[in-house]
Amino acid sequence: MKRTKRYGVERRDFLKYMAAVSAIPFAACHTTGPIVNRPQFTDYPFKLNVASGDPEPDGVVLWTRLAPKPLEGGGMPAESVRTRWEVATDESFTNIVRQGTALALPQLGHSVHVEVTGLKSHHWYYYRFHAGNETSPVGRTRTAPAPDAMPERARFAFTSCQHYESGYFNGYPHMAKEDLDLIVHLGDYIYEYRGIDNRPRKHLGPEIETLDQYRTRYAQYRLDEMLADAHRLFPWLVTWDDHEFDNNYADLVSEEEGIAPEKFLARRMNAYQAYYEFMPLRRRSFPQGPHMTLYRGCPYGRLANFHVLDTRQYRTDQPNGDHQKPMVGKALDPQATMLGARQEHWLMQSLAQSTATWNVLAQQVMMAPLNRGEGENARYSMDQWPGYEVSRRRLLKFFHERRVPNPVVLTGDIHVNWVTDLQLDFQAENSPVVGTEFVGTAMSSGGNGGNRIAEYERAAAQNDFVRYYNSNRGYVSCDLTPDNWTTHFRVTPFVDKPGSPIVNQASFIVENGRPGAKRA
Repeated sequence: MKRTKRYGVERRDFLKYMAAVSAIPFAACHTTGPIVNRPQFTDYPFKLNVASGDPEPDGVVLWTRLAPKPLEGGGMPAESVRTRWEVATDESFTNIVRQGTALALPQLGHSVHVEVTGLKSHHWYYYRFHAGNETSPVGRTRTAPAPDAMPERARFAFTSCQHYESGYFNGYPHMAKEDLDLIVHLGDYIYEYRGIDNRPRKHLGPEIETLDQYRTRYAQYRLDEMLADAHRLFPWLVTWDDHEFDNNYADLVSEEEGIAPEKFLARRMNAYQAYYEFMPLRRRSFPQGPHMTLYRGCPYGRLANFHVLDTRQYRTDQPNGDHQKPMVGKALDPQATMLGARQEHWLMQSLAQSTATWNVLAQQVMMAPLNRGEGENARYSMDQWPGYEVSRRRLLKFFHERRVPNPVVLTGDIHVNWVTDLQLDFQAENSPVVGTEFVGTAMSSGGNGGNRIAEYERAAAQNDFVRYYNSNRGYVSCDLTPDNWTTHFRVTPFVDKPGSPIVNQASFIVENGRPGAKRA
Protein backbone atom coordinates (compact mmCIF):
# COMPACT_ATOMS: atom_id res chain seq x y z
CA MET A 1 0.00 0.00 0.00
CA LYS A 2 1.09 3.55 -0.66
CA ARG A 3 2.05 5.23 2.62
CA THR A 4 0.05 8.36 3.37
CA LYS A 5 2.49 9.85 5.88
CA ARG A 6 5.04 12.25 4.43
CA TYR A 7 8.66 11.80 5.36
CA GLY A 8 8.78 15.59 5.65
CA VAL A 9 7.41 15.21 9.20
CA GLU A 10 10.50 13.19 10.08
CA ARG A 11 12.94 15.47 8.28
CA ARG A 12 14.83 16.34 11.47
CA ASP A 13 15.76 12.69 11.89
CA PHE A 14 17.73 12.45 8.69
CA LEU A 15 18.92 15.96 7.75
CA LYS A 16 22.41 15.06 8.93
CA TYR A 17 22.34 11.90 6.85
CA MET A 18 21.23 13.80 3.76
CA ALA A 19 24.05 16.31 4.22
CA ALA A 20 26.57 13.51 4.61
CA VAL A 21 25.64 11.52 1.51
CA SER A 22 25.22 14.68 -0.57
CA ALA A 23 28.82 15.56 0.18
CA ILE A 24 30.24 12.25 -1.06
CA PRO A 25 32.98 13.32 -3.49
CA PHE A 26 32.38 11.76 -6.89
CA ALA A 27 35.52 12.69 -8.88
CA ALA A 28 33.91 13.52 -12.20
CA CYS A 29 36.76 15.30 -13.92
CA HIS A 30 40.00 14.12 -12.33
CA THR A 31 41.50 11.48 -10.11
CA THR A 32 44.48 11.30 -7.77
CA GLY A 33 44.82 7.52 -8.04
CA PRO A 34 46.80 5.45 -10.52
CA ILE A 35 45.94 5.79 -14.21
CA VAL A 36 46.28 2.91 -16.64
CA ASN A 37 47.31 4.22 -20.07
CA ARG A 38 47.74 0.89 -21.87
CA PRO A 39 45.12 -1.46 -20.39
CA GLN A 40 45.05 -5.18 -21.13
CA PHE A 41 41.51 -6.56 -21.16
CA THR A 42 40.33 -10.10 -20.47
CA ASP A 43 37.58 -9.63 -23.05
CA TYR A 44 36.17 -6.97 -25.39
CA PRO A 45 35.62 -3.89 -23.17
CA PHE A 46 32.96 -2.15 -25.29
CA LYS A 47 30.19 -4.74 -24.95
CA LEU A 48 27.82 -2.02 -23.74
CA ASN A 49 28.35 -0.13 -26.98
CA VAL A 50 28.24 3.69 -27.29
CA ALA A 51 25.63 6.43 -27.04
CA SER A 52 25.22 10.18 -27.44
CA GLY A 53 22.80 12.73 -26.06
CA ASP A 54 21.83 16.26 -25.02
CA PRO A 55 22.74 17.81 -28.41
CA GLU A 56 23.62 21.49 -28.59
CA PRO A 57 24.42 23.65 -31.64
CA ASP A 58 28.18 23.16 -31.26
CA GLY A 59 28.40 19.76 -29.63
CA VAL A 60 26.97 16.70 -27.97
CA VAL A 61 27.66 14.26 -25.13
CA LEU A 62 29.44 11.03 -26.12
CA TRP A 63 29.14 8.01 -23.82
CA THR A 64 30.60 4.58 -23.33
CA ARG A 65 31.44 2.23 -20.47
CA LEU A 66 34.36 -0.16 -20.20
CA ALA A 67 32.96 -3.52 -19.12
CA PRO A 68 34.56 -6.77 -20.34
CA LYS A 69 32.17 -8.62 -18.00
CA PRO A 70 29.14 -6.33 -17.81
CA LEU A 71 26.95 -8.76 -15.83
CA GLU A 72 29.73 -9.63 -13.38
CA GLY A 73 30.53 -6.25 -11.92
CA GLY A 74 32.07 -4.97 -15.12
CA GLY A 75 35.29 -6.95 -14.94
CA MET A 76 37.54 -3.90 -14.62
CA PRO A 77 40.38 -3.27 -12.13
CA ALA A 78 40.02 -0.59 -9.48
CA GLU A 79 42.11 1.90 -11.43
CA SER A 80 41.24 4.74 -13.75
CA VAL A 81 41.74 3.93 -17.42
CA ARG A 82 42.63 6.47 -20.08
CA THR A 83 40.44 6.26 -23.18
CA ARG A 84 40.71 8.10 -26.49
CA TRP A 85 37.78 9.43 -28.49
CA GLU A 86 37.39 10.67 -32.04
CA VAL A 87 34.69 12.53 -33.96
CA ALA A 88 34.66 12.53 -37.77
CA THR A 89 32.45 13.67 -40.61
CA ASP A 90 32.56 10.21 -42.21
CA GLU A 91 32.08 6.67 -40.98
CA SER A 92 35.57 5.61 -42.11
CA PHE A 93 37.17 8.42 -40.03
CA THR A 94 39.22 9.85 -42.88
CA ASN A 95 38.22 13.36 -41.75
CA ILE A 96 38.59 13.54 -37.97
CA VAL A 97 37.44 16.95 -36.70
CA ARG A 98 37.72 16.49 -32.92
CA GLN A 99 39.64 14.08 -30.71
CA GLY A 100 40.87 13.81 -27.15
CA THR A 101 41.23 11.63 -24.08
CA ALA A 102 38.93 10.93 -21.16
CA LEU A 103 39.26 8.89 -17.99
CA ALA A 104 37.06 5.91 -17.20
CA LEU A 105 36.87 6.16 -13.42
CA PRO A 106 36.19 3.17 -11.15
CA GLN A 107 34.01 5.29 -8.86
CA LEU A 108 31.72 5.88 -11.85
CA GLY A 109 31.72 2.26 -12.97
CA HIS A 110 34.32 3.05 -15.68
CA SER A 111 31.72 5.04 -17.60
CA VAL A 112 32.88 7.87 -19.85
CA HIS A 113 31.01 11.10 -20.58
CA VAL A 114 32.66 13.42 -23.12
CA GLU A 115 31.14 16.84 -23.80
CA VAL A 116 32.38 17.58 -27.31
CA THR A 117 32.36 21.20 -28.51
CA GLY A 118 33.49 23.01 -31.63
CA LEU A 119 31.23 21.13 -34.05
CA LYS A 120 29.05 22.59 -36.80
CA SER A 121 25.40 23.10 -35.99
CA HIS A 122 22.76 20.75 -37.39
CA HIS A 123 25.31 18.28 -38.78
CA TRP A 124 25.69 14.52 -38.61
CA TYR A 125 28.93 13.14 -37.14
CA TYR A 126 30.47 9.77 -36.39
CA TYR A 127 32.35 8.91 -33.22
CA ARG A 128 34.24 6.08 -31.54
CA PHE A 129 36.36 5.30 -28.49
CA HIS A 130 39.69 3.50 -28.06
CA ALA A 131 41.07 1.82 -24.93
CA GLY A 132 44.35 -0.05 -25.13
CA ASN A 133 44.29 -1.96 -28.40
CA GLU A 134 40.48 -2.11 -28.51
CA THR A 135 38.09 0.10 -30.47
CA SER A 136 34.39 0.65 -29.78
CA PRO A 137 31.57 0.32 -32.31
CA VAL A 138 31.10 3.44 -34.40
CA GLY A 139 28.29 5.71 -33.27
CA ARG A 140 26.41 8.39 -35.18
CA THR A 141 25.11 11.63 -33.74
CA ARG A 142 23.72 15.01 -34.75
CA THR A 143 24.14 18.50 -33.36
CA ALA A 144 21.23 20.86 -32.80
CA PRO A 145 20.48 23.77 -35.17
CA ALA A 146 21.93 27.20 -34.44
CA PRO A 147 19.85 29.27 -31.98
CA ASP A 148 18.63 31.66 -34.68
CA ALA A 149 18.07 29.00 -37.38
CA MET A 150 14.65 27.87 -38.55
CA PRO A 151 15.04 24.31 -39.90
CA GLU A 152 12.61 23.18 -42.57
CA ARG A 153 11.71 20.23 -40.35
CA ALA A 154 12.76 18.13 -37.38
CA ARG A 155 11.92 14.50 -36.79
CA PHE A 156 12.10 12.65 -33.51
CA ALA A 157 10.56 9.60 -31.85
CA PHE A 158 9.59 9.11 -28.23
CA THR A 159 8.96 6.07 -26.09
CA SER A 160 8.97 4.86 -22.48
CA CYS A 161 8.31 1.84 -20.27
CA GLN A 162 10.61 -0.91 -21.53
CA HIS A 163 10.14 -3.74 -19.03
CA TYR A 164 12.75 -6.35 -19.98
CA GLU A 165 10.76 -9.30 -18.68
CA SER A 166 7.54 -8.27 -20.42
CA GLY A 167 8.99 -8.71 -23.89
CA TYR A 168 11.37 -7.63 -26.60
CA PHE A 169 12.07 -4.06 -27.64
CA ASN A 170 10.62 -4.63 -31.10
CA GLY A 171 9.96 -0.97 -31.80
CA TYR A 172 13.60 0.07 -31.81
CA PRO A 173 14.66 -1.67 -35.08
CA HIS A 174 11.82 0.15 -36.87
CA MET A 175 12.68 3.41 -35.12
CA ALA A 176 16.28 2.98 -36.30
CA LYS A 177 15.09 2.87 -39.92
CA GLU A 178 13.33 6.23 -39.66
CA ASP A 179 14.99 9.48 -40.70
CA LEU A 180 15.18 10.88 -37.17
CA ASP A 181 17.19 13.71 -35.66
CA LEU A 182 16.62 12.65 -32.08
CA ILE A 183 15.10 10.04 -29.73
CA VAL A 184 13.33 11.10 -26.53
CA HIS A 185 12.91 8.61 -23.67
CA LEU A 186 10.30 9.55 -21.05
CA GLY A 187 11.21 7.14 -18.29
CA ASP A 188 10.95 3.60 -16.93
CA TYR A 189 14.10 2.79 -18.87
CA ILE A 190 14.65 -0.15 -16.50
CA TYR A 191 12.44 -1.88 -13.96
CA GLU A 192 13.68 -2.56 -10.47
CA TYR A 193 11.73 -5.76 -9.74
CA ARG A 194 13.26 -9.17 -9.05
CA GLY A 195 13.47 -11.78 -11.77
CA ILE A 196 10.34 -13.88 -12.33
CA ASP A 197 10.18 -17.17 -14.20
CA ASN A 198 7.95 -18.02 -17.16
CA ARG A 199 8.17 -14.65 -18.87
CA PRO A 200 9.67 -13.84 -22.29
CA ARG A 201 12.89 -12.79 -20.55
CA LYS A 202 14.11 -12.70 -16.95
CA HIS A 203 15.78 -10.08 -14.80
CA LEU A 204 18.98 -11.11 -13.07
CA GLY A 205 18.82 -11.20 -9.29
CA PRO A 206 16.44 -9.87 -6.63
CA GLU A 207 14.77 -6.47 -6.51
CA ILE A 208 17.66 -4.08 -6.92
CA GLU A 209 18.86 -1.82 -4.11
CA THR A 210 22.67 -1.63 -4.15
CA LEU A 211 24.78 0.29 -6.63
CA ASP A 212 26.21 -2.93 -8.08
CA GLN A 213 22.69 -4.32 -8.54
CA TYR A 214 21.52 -1.18 -10.36
CA ARG A 215 24.62 -1.31 -12.56
CA THR A 216 23.98 -4.94 -13.45
CA ARG A 217 20.34 -4.24 -14.28
CA TYR A 218 21.27 -1.39 -16.63
CA ALA A 219 23.94 -3.57 -18.22
CA GLN A 220 21.38 -6.32 -18.83
CA TYR A 221 19.14 -3.86 -20.64
CA ARG A 222 21.96 -2.27 -22.63
CA LEU A 223 23.13 -5.67 -23.87
CA ASP A 224 19.88 -5.80 -25.82
CA GLU A 225 21.05 -5.22 -29.40
CA MET A 226 17.85 -3.46 -30.46
CA LEU A 227 18.20 -0.88 -27.70
CA ALA A 228 21.96 -0.57 -28.20
CA ASP A 229 21.57 0.16 -31.92
CA ALA A 230 19.04 2.91 -31.28
CA HIS A 231 21.52 4.53 -28.88
CA ARG A 232 24.35 4.13 -31.36
CA LEU A 233 22.51 5.70 -34.31
CA PHE A 234 20.83 8.78 -32.78
CA PRO A 235 21.37 11.30 -29.99
CA TRP A 236 18.95 10.86 -27.08
CA LEU A 237 17.17 13.14 -24.63
CA VAL A 238 16.37 11.19 -21.47
CA THR A 239 14.43 11.65 -18.29
CA TRP A 240 13.34 9.15 -15.68
CA ASP A 241 10.06 8.14 -14.10
CA ASP A 242 9.74 5.90 -11.05
CA HIS A 243 11.07 2.44 -11.97
CA GLU A 244 14.62 3.74 -12.43
CA PHE A 245 14.49 3.86 -8.63
CA ASP A 246 11.37 2.45 -7.00
CA ASN A 247 7.75 2.19 -8.14
CA ASN A 248 5.50 5.18 -7.43
CA TYR A 249 7.90 7.01 -5.15
CA ALA A 250 7.24 10.70 -4.55
CA ASP A 251 10.24 12.79 -3.51
CA LEU A 252 11.13 11.36 -0.08
CA VAL A 253 8.13 9.04 0.18
CA SER A 254 8.36 5.34 -0.53
CA GLU A 255 5.47 3.30 -1.88
CA GLU A 256 6.06 0.80 0.93
CA GLU A 257 5.20 1.21 4.60
CA GLY A 258 7.93 1.29 7.20
CA ILE A 259 10.94 2.14 5.02
CA ALA A 260 13.54 3.95 7.13
CA PRO A 261 14.55 7.36 5.73
CA GLU A 262 18.25 6.52 5.67
CA LYS A 263 17.63 3.27 3.79
CA PHE A 264 15.34 5.04 1.31
CA LEU A 265 17.87 7.77 0.59
CA ALA A 266 20.80 5.37 0.35
CA ARG A 267 18.92 3.35 -2.26
CA ARG A 268 17.95 6.52 -4.13
CA MET A 269 21.58 7.60 -4.16
CA ASN A 270 22.54 4.26 -5.73
CA ALA A 271 19.76 4.50 -8.30
CA TYR A 272 20.59 8.06 -9.31
CA GLN A 273 24.31 7.38 -9.65
CA ALA A 274 23.69 4.31 -11.83
CA TYR A 275 21.30 6.32 -14.00
CA TYR A 276 23.95 8.98 -14.57
CA GLU A 277 26.60 6.37 -15.26
CA PHE A 278 24.57 4.75 -18.04
CA MET A 279 23.03 7.80 -19.70
CA PRO A 280 24.60 10.33 -22.11
CA LEU A 281 24.13 13.25 -19.73
CA ARG A 282 26.10 16.44 -19.17
CA ARG A 283 27.96 17.37 -15.98
CA ARG A 284 25.07 19.68 -15.09
CA SER A 285 23.12 16.50 -14.25
CA PHE A 286 25.85 14.97 -12.10
CA PRO A 287 24.26 13.43 -8.96
CA GLN A 288 24.84 14.92 -5.54
CA GLY A 289 24.19 11.98 -3.26
CA PRO A 290 20.44 11.21 -3.41
CA HIS A 291 19.74 14.34 -5.48
CA MET A 292 20.14 14.85 -9.21
CA THR A 293 19.05 17.78 -11.37
CA LEU A 294 17.55 16.24 -14.49
CA TYR A 295 15.17 18.97 -15.66
CA ARG A 296 16.73 21.06 -18.41
CA GLY A 297 16.16 22.73 -21.74
CA CYS A 298 17.22 21.60 -25.19
CA PRO A 299 16.50 24.24 -27.85
CA TYR A 300 16.30 23.03 -31.44
CA GLY A 301 16.82 26.29 -33.26
CA ARG A 302 13.68 28.42 -33.55
CA LEU A 303 11.63 25.39 -34.59
CA ALA A 304 11.32 23.63 -31.24
CA ASN A 305 12.30 23.96 -27.61
CA PHE A 306 12.37 20.79 -25.51
CA HIS A 307 11.64 21.40 -21.83
CA VAL A 308 12.67 18.13 -20.14
CA LEU A 309 10.88 17.65 -16.81
CA ASP A 310 11.22 15.51 -13.68
CA THR A 311 7.83 14.73 -12.14
CA ARG A 312 9.13 12.31 -9.46
CA GLN A 313 11.92 13.84 -7.43
CA TYR A 314 10.18 17.01 -6.24
CA ARG A 315 6.48 16.16 -6.04
CA THR A 316 4.48 16.01 -2.84
CA ASP A 317 2.99 12.67 -1.85
CA GLN A 318 0.18 11.26 -3.98
CA PRO A 319 -3.07 12.50 -2.42
CA ASN A 320 -6.02 10.55 -1.08
CA GLY A 321 -4.05 7.32 -0.73
CA ASP A 322 -3.05 7.22 -4.44
CA HIS A 323 -4.83 5.09 -7.09
CA GLN A 324 -8.15 6.12 -8.73
CA LYS A 325 -9.99 8.58 -6.49
CA PRO A 326 -12.38 11.54 -6.69
CA MET A 327 -10.77 14.91 -7.31
CA VAL A 328 -11.47 16.20 -3.80
CA GLY A 329 -9.58 16.91 -0.60
CA LYS A 330 -5.82 16.73 -0.94
CA ALA A 331 -6.06 16.56 -4.73
CA LEU A 332 -7.13 20.22 -4.55
CA ASP A 333 -4.50 21.26 -2.00
CA PRO A 334 -2.91 24.54 -3.23
CA GLN A 335 0.36 23.51 -1.55
CA ALA A 336 0.56 20.24 -3.47
CA THR A 337 3.09 20.24 -6.28
CA MET A 338 4.07 18.00 -9.16
CA LEU A 339 7.28 19.81 -10.10
CA GLY A 340 8.42 21.52 -6.91
CA ALA A 341 8.70 25.30 -6.71
CA ARG A 342 12.17 25.64 -8.23
CA GLN A 343 11.48 23.44 -11.26
CA GLU A 344 8.07 25.06 -11.85
CA HIS A 345 9.60 28.53 -11.78
CA TRP A 346 12.35 27.41 -14.16
CA LEU A 347 9.77 25.94 -16.54
CA MET A 348 7.65 29.08 -16.55
CA GLN A 349 10.69 31.27 -17.15
CA SER A 350 11.84 28.97 -19.95
CA LEU A 351 8.41 29.04 -21.58
CA ALA A 352 8.07 32.81 -21.21
CA GLN A 353 11.43 33.40 -22.87
CA SER A 354 11.07 30.80 -25.60
CA THR A 355 11.09 32.05 -29.18
CA ALA A 356 10.50 28.57 -30.62
CA THR A 357 7.50 27.69 -32.78
CA TRP A 358 6.86 24.49 -30.80
CA ASN A 359 7.31 24.27 -27.03
CA VAL A 360 7.67 20.62 -26.10
CA LEU A 361 7.22 19.39 -22.53
CA ALA A 362 8.97 16.01 -22.33
CA GLN A 363 7.61 14.52 -19.12
CA GLN A 364 6.20 11.40 -17.52
CA VAL A 365 2.58 11.33 -16.33
CA MET A 366 -0.69 12.19 -18.02
CA MET A 367 -1.69 15.85 -17.82
CA ALA A 368 -5.26 15.59 -19.15
CA PRO A 369 -7.82 14.98 -16.36
CA LEU A 370 -9.03 11.60 -17.57
CA ASN A 371 -12.17 10.55 -15.70
CA ARG A 372 -12.08 6.76 -15.44
CA GLY A 373 -15.17 6.36 -13.27
CA GLU A 374 -18.73 5.44 -14.16
CA GLY A 375 -21.61 7.90 -14.31
CA GLU A 376 -21.43 10.43 -11.51
CA ASN A 377 -18.76 8.38 -9.75
CA ALA A 378 -15.82 10.30 -11.23
CA ARG A 379 -12.37 8.82 -10.64
CA TYR A 380 -8.95 10.26 -11.53
CA SER A 381 -5.42 8.97 -11.16
CA MET A 382 -3.85 10.49 -8.08
CA ASP A 383 -0.38 9.64 -9.43
CA GLN A 384 -0.93 11.82 -12.50
CA TRP A 385 -1.39 15.58 -12.87
CA PRO A 386 -5.10 15.52 -11.81
CA GLY A 387 -3.88 14.44 -8.36
CA TYR A 388 -2.16 17.83 -8.24
CA GLU A 389 -5.01 19.81 -9.76
CA VAL A 390 -4.07 23.28 -8.54
CA SER A 391 -0.56 22.80 -9.88
CA ARG A 392 -1.94 21.47 -13.17
CA ARG A 393 -4.36 24.36 -13.66
CA ARG A 394 -1.67 26.89 -12.77
CA LEU A 395 0.49 25.61 -15.62
CA LEU A 396 -2.39 25.58 -18.13
CA LYS A 397 -3.36 29.10 -17.06
CA PHE A 398 0.24 30.14 -17.71
CA PHE A 399 0.02 28.65 -21.22
CA HIS A 400 -3.11 30.70 -21.84
CA GLU A 401 -2.31 34.04 -20.24
CA ARG A 402 1.29 34.23 -21.45
CA ARG A 403 0.32 32.98 -24.90
CA VAL A 404 3.04 30.36 -24.91
CA PRO A 405 3.55 29.34 -28.56
CA ASN A 406 2.18 25.89 -29.33
CA PRO A 407 2.62 23.91 -26.08
CA VAL A 408 2.79 20.17 -26.82
CA VAL A 409 3.04 17.75 -23.90
CA LEU A 410 4.72 14.36 -24.40
CA THR A 411 3.80 11.71 -21.86
CA GLY A 412 4.69 8.10 -21.05
CA ASP A 413 4.06 5.91 -17.98
CA ILE A 414 0.68 4.25 -18.59
CA HIS A 415 1.39 1.83 -21.48
CA VAL A 416 -1.42 3.29 -23.57
CA ASN A 417 -1.61 5.75 -26.47
CA TRP A 418 -3.77 8.82 -26.00
CA VAL A 419 -4.31 12.09 -27.85
CA THR A 420 -5.98 14.80 -25.77
CA ASP A 421 -6.81 18.48 -26.06
CA LEU A 422 -5.66 20.34 -22.95
CA GLN A 423 -8.44 22.71 -21.87
CA LEU A 424 -8.02 25.67 -19.57
CA ASP A 425 -10.88 24.37 -17.40
CA PHE A 426 -12.13 20.91 -18.29
CA GLN A 427 -15.24 21.42 -16.13
CA ALA A 428 -16.35 24.56 -17.95
CA GLU A 429 -18.36 24.25 -21.14
CA ASN A 430 -16.56 25.63 -24.21
CA SER A 431 -13.37 26.21 -22.22
CA PRO A 432 -10.51 27.15 -24.58
CA VAL A 433 -7.98 24.56 -25.67
CA VAL A 434 -4.52 25.78 -24.62
CA GLY A 435 -2.29 22.84 -25.58
CA THR A 436 -2.06 19.32 -26.97
CA GLU A 437 -0.98 16.12 -25.27
CA PHE A 438 0.40 13.00 -26.96
CA VAL A 439 0.69 9.98 -24.67
CA GLY A 440 2.95 7.23 -25.92
CA THR A 441 2.41 3.57 -25.15
CA ALA A 442 5.05 1.25 -23.69
CA MET A 443 7.88 -0.19 -25.71
CA SER A 444 7.30 -3.57 -24.02
CA SER A 445 5.77 -3.15 -20.55
CA GLY A 446 2.50 -4.98 -20.10
CA GLY A 447 3.13 -7.60 -22.77
CA ASN A 448 1.65 -7.71 -26.24
CA GLY A 449 -1.17 -5.27 -25.61
CA GLY A 450 -3.87 -4.63 -28.18
CA ASN A 451 -6.56 -5.74 -25.76
CA ARG A 452 -9.62 -3.72 -24.84
CA ILE A 453 -9.29 -2.18 -21.37
CA ALA A 454 -12.73 -1.48 -19.92
CA GLU A 455 -11.88 1.61 -17.88
CA TYR A 456 -9.94 3.15 -20.76
CA GLU A 457 -12.66 2.33 -23.30
CA ARG A 458 -15.11 4.06 -21.00
CA ALA A 459 -12.76 7.01 -20.46
CA ALA A 460 -12.22 7.45 -24.20
CA ALA A 461 -15.97 7.64 -24.73
CA GLN A 462 -16.91 9.95 -21.86
CA ASN A 463 -14.11 12.53 -21.88
CA ASP A 464 -14.84 15.00 -24.66
CA PHE A 465 -11.23 16.18 -24.90
CA VAL A 466 -10.00 12.71 -25.92
CA ARG A 467 -9.18 12.42 -29.63
CA TYR A 468 -7.62 8.94 -29.69
CA TYR A 469 -6.90 5.85 -27.61
CA ASN A 470 -5.01 2.62 -28.36
CA SER A 471 -3.51 -0.09 -26.16
CA ASN A 472 -0.90 -1.65 -28.45
CA ARG A 473 2.85 -1.52 -27.78
CA GLY A 474 5.24 0.57 -29.87
CA TYR A 475 6.45 4.15 -30.06
CA VAL A 476 5.47 7.59 -31.38
CA SER A 477 7.14 9.37 -34.31
CA CYS A 478 6.85 13.15 -34.71
CA ASP A 479 7.52 15.34 -37.77
CA LEU A 480 7.74 19.09 -37.15
CA THR A 481 7.71 21.95 -39.63
CA PRO A 482 7.13 25.68 -39.02
CA ASP A 483 3.49 25.20 -40.06
CA ASN A 484 2.47 21.77 -38.72
CA TRP A 485 3.25 19.07 -36.19
CA THR A 486 2.43 15.55 -37.38
CA THR A 487 2.39 12.63 -34.96
CA HIS A 488 2.39 8.98 -36.05
CA PHE A 489 1.47 6.19 -33.64
CA ARG A 490 3.66 3.22 -34.59
CA VAL A 491 2.43 -0.13 -33.29
CA THR A 492 4.21 -3.47 -32.86
CA PRO A 493 1.53 -6.22 -32.79
CA PHE A 494 3.60 -8.43 -30.46
CA VAL A 495 6.57 -8.20 -28.06
CA ASP A 496 6.63 -11.72 -26.60
CA LYS A 497 9.10 -12.71 -29.31
CA PRO A 498 11.47 -10.75 -31.57
CA GLY A 499 10.73 -9.66 -35.12
CA SER A 500 7.41 -7.86 -34.93
CA PRO A 501 6.34 -5.82 -37.97
CA ILE A 502 5.36 -2.19 -37.55
CA VAL A 503 1.92 -0.70 -38.23
CA ASN A 504 1.08 2.99 -38.41
CA GLN A 505 -2.08 2.84 -36.32
CA ALA A 506 -3.04 6.53 -36.54
CA SER A 507 -1.68 9.99 -37.38
CA PHE A 508 -2.62 13.41 -36.03
CA ILE A 509 -1.81 16.98 -37.03
CA VAL A 510 -1.50 20.13 -34.91
CA GLU A 511 -1.47 23.41 -36.83
CA ASN A 512 0.78 26.26 -35.77
CA GLY A 513 -1.27 28.67 -33.67
CA ARG A 514 -4.25 26.29 -33.30
CA PRO A 515 -3.92 24.06 -30.21
CA GLY A 516 -5.60 20.69 -30.39
CA ALA A 517 -4.99 17.68 -32.63
CA LYS A 518 -6.90 16.61 -35.72
CA ARG A 519 -6.90 13.17 -37.30
CA ALA A 520 -4.67 13.15 -40.38
